[in-house]
Amino acid sequence: MPRATVIGLGKSGVAAARLLKREGWEVELSDGNTSETLLKQQQELAAEQITVKLGQSLELNAANLPQLIVVSPGVPWDIPVLIKARQLGIETIGEMELAWRNLQSLPWVGITGTNGKTTTTALIAAIFQAAELNAPACGNIGYAACEVALSQAGRGEETPIQNPKSKIQNHVDWVIAEVSSYQIESSSSLAPRIGVWTTFTPDHLSRHQTLENYYNIKAKLLRQSELQVFNGDDAYLSQLGLSAWPDAYWTSVKGKDFLISEKGFYIEDGWVVEKLTATSAPEPIVKVSSLRMVGEHNQQNLLMAVATARLAGINRDAIARGIREFPGVAHRLEHICTWEGIDFINDSKATNYDAAEVGLASVNTPAILIAGGEAKAGDDTGWLAQIQTKTAAVLLIGSAAPAFAKRLQEVGYHSYHIVETMERAVPKSAELAKQYQAPVVLLSPACASFDQYPNFEVRGDRFRHLCLAWAGGWKPAISELTEFESSSQESIVQSR
Repeated sequence: MPRATVIGLGKSGVAAARLLKREGWEVELSDGNTSETLLKQQQELAAEQITVKLGQSLELNAANLPQLIVVSPGVPWDIPVLIKARQLGIETIGEMELAWRNLQSLPWVGITGTNGKTTTTALIAAIFQAAELNAPACGNIGYAACEVALSQAGRGEETPIQNPKSKIQNHVDWVIAEVSSYQIESSSSLAPRIGVWTTFTPDHLSRHQTLENYYNIKAKLLRQSELQVFNGDDAYLSQLGLSAWPDAYWTSVKGKDFLISEKGFYIEDGWVVEKLTATSAPEPIVKVSSLRMVGEHNQQNLLMAVATARLAGINRDAIARGIREFPGVAHRLEHICTWEGIDFINDSKATNYDAAEVGLASVNTPAILIAGGEAKAGDDTGWLAQIQTKTAAVLLIGSAAPAFAKRLQEVGYHSYHIVETMERAVPKSAELAKQYQAPVVLLSPACASFDQYPNFEVRGDRFRHLCLAWAGGWKPAISELTEFESSSQESIVQSR
């Protein structure tokens, strides 16, 4: 029996291990961490004859090497053990690649980009599902890609081995995959029917080192896609234009005159318009007002989703229905509640400056902004400019707070408060919104979450919980309030 090792005991790693087991592999799953939750998973998987090793890194013992290593998305592709594995000739792939190998008979949509890919992926899936296609969203959103593969019949099987927790129906029609640069990097043969590139700005450079490396990883997915959809309003992608991507379908919210090629999708007179060939007549597809989400960037997401649906052969009625019923995406400009006329909006997924800049540009102003966390490299000038024009006050949380305070001082902005935690930020934001008559409190961190939370979802969930508690009458305990007021006064002194 061939041996495979899976690195990472997250959702993707567990699904990959189960899929390999079904395919007849002897499977070992390793994770450097340990916890009660992981120990429970270890016991569950042991019952399925999958060995799980916790609290230790993979070691390649020459006496018993695996034939295959599958890597979860969060595991760096260039850690020493993976470099050694490739030198030893051990096939090393990502979880997404494993899923592709099991599902390549199906048409895929692969969505990548620095920002906008989650909303675009979710909207594409909603439109496909409105067209009565079984099209689960997976990858960086929704299910792990290998969960989709598990839901389908395996080799020689008439019916799949169902995971009792899975809600994916049998007989998937399309796979709608949000694909990060990490997943592309570890997927050598992934070749979607339709590839979508939403935006491109510097991000993840601590892993990819240079902008050129980051671009080439993203470009690989599009080059391997049969049809390509590009955001024609993105500064970097539009500069490359037809010289780099001559066959792509380009989009523009600015109208036909701004379309890079003679075919594509654009907005005109409040409609999404398609022009599928250089000689075809423009055709209105759906009203822009059908989408409930705010912001020009969401109109761009709408264009890319409609383009994908039309290239997949979906009719206008299904597209309009899918868009009209689309509720939006959790943690991306998600409306939490309204308290005394103030909207609380969760944009926790804005983990870099560009996404946070878009978040501020999309809400009513003046806003009270909650920002901070674990800072990333990048150009903050556009974000700082938005803060200066769109916010009444900024509350700073997490490890980035002192550095952000310094940057705000450098640009002459002094209405900030270092509050450190979300528990302090929410009550203070409500107080300041009243003081400045601000219609919006916006959590848009411009940072990763790992200094205080496991991921941006947990951060956003905590914000949601605190906002709903505040709207329901919760007030901090006296001890919290005293500490909170002391911290706030200190930060005000620092800001002068």
